[in-house]
Amino acid sequence: MAWLASGGVVGRSFYVMTPSPLSIMVIAGETSGDTLAAELVNALRAQAHAEGRVAPVFFGAGGPRMAAAGVELAVDMTRHSVVGLWEVLKQYMTFRRIFHQLLRLAVERQPQVVLCVDFSGFNRRFGHAIKQWVRSHSSQSWQPRLVQMVSPQVWASRPGRAKSLEQDFDLLLSIFPFEKEWYARHAPQLRVEFVGHPIFDRYPQSAAIAPRDNASPLVVLLPGSRTAELKRHLPPLCGAWEVIARKLPSARAMMVLPDERLREMALARGVGAGVNVQVGGLENRLREAAVALACTGTVTMECAYFGVPTVTLYKTSWLTYQVARRIVTVPSLTMPNLLAGSTVFPEFIQDAATPQALAQAALEFLEQPQKAGAVRARLLDIMKTLGGPGAAARAARLVWDLVPKN
Repeated sequence: MAWLASGGVVGRSFYVMTPSPLSIMVIAGETSGDTLAAELVNALRAQAHAEGRVAPVFFGAGGPRMAAAGVELAVDMTRHSVVGLWEVLKQYMTFRRIFHQLLRLAVERQPQVVLCVDFSGFNRRFGHAIKQWVRSHSSQSWQPRLVQMVSPQVWASRPGRAKSLEQDFDLLLSIFPFEKEWYARHAPQLRVEFVGHPIFDRYPQSAAIAPRDNASPLVVLLPGSRTAELKRHLPPLCGAWEVIARKLPSARAMMVLPDERLREMALARGVGAGVNVQVGGLENRLREAAVALACTGTVTMECAYFGVPTVTLYKTSWLTYQVARRIVTVPSLTMPNLLAGSTVFPEFIQDAATPQALAQAALEFLEQPQKAGAVRARLLDIMKTLGGPGAAARAARLVWDLVPKN
């Protein structure tokens, strides 16, 4: 509580006790996490206003969208986005330095809530370190609530990690419907709440399934949001486009990247004849796309939302692949396939991701309207299971419920 002195009545001073703002530390890593964290910050602020609470103070680590939402950033984590065992090892010292910097910041500022958004490898360890510090110092004055937004994919590999979440986190906010039941079996003491997928709040639902230009079909190329992904996926994607263009000269190609740095890198490496490259604007491209060729990951859910038949791929380092193929237990790396329980989007991993294979799968969608239509219908069914609009608002209410009302 803060004490404010004010002018008095009949010449006397009086004091008004006003509540101190809730302090929330937010940690997000990649572009998708930065976006989701910013949405959640705005929802928490809106919820505070609706309930007559003082707006929270936000600080932590993330990216430009979090900064625009008013989060005081100690580190721009989007500059350090990597995936894969070898890629992480190469930046181990950088991540170690950032980890301890943020841990010191948390101990110094002692937020009431630590909100971890996606970025599971880092955030799971960070949550454990926070709880370990509190336990080792027998702290009574600082008992932060730890929240993880977006479940780590413990249901896909190394399910034992769920136990550490159970021990260290107070709440897990899930965006996929099957996860709550999974955790009930594997980590029954962890509170898990399905809040729905945030995609419904980002795009108007009426735009999800729009007519396509069959005379001049648009092929959207989505190599990924990380440097390593761009380097590995650019050759097979551009090679696939060359095959498609020879077979369908009327087709058009658009590559969509999240920032100018990746665009310049793509152009420097060469994207091939007929491929236009743009930064942002994915929504507009997916509205008109006849087919997409996309890196597995968050973007496949956007393709699914807009009803775009999609061919997915993923290539990583030899070491990462050898480790992953031994520990991953799910039949697909493409989330719409997992939600459907079948192969809706053809998937090509590692050496299977050849230009010829990608092009052939894409051409089947382009040349067989009935097949493309069946996929679009299946995608509509999948979307109906994901909770509808309001994911960030539902998540914000659950976070507020963890702390006492001032």
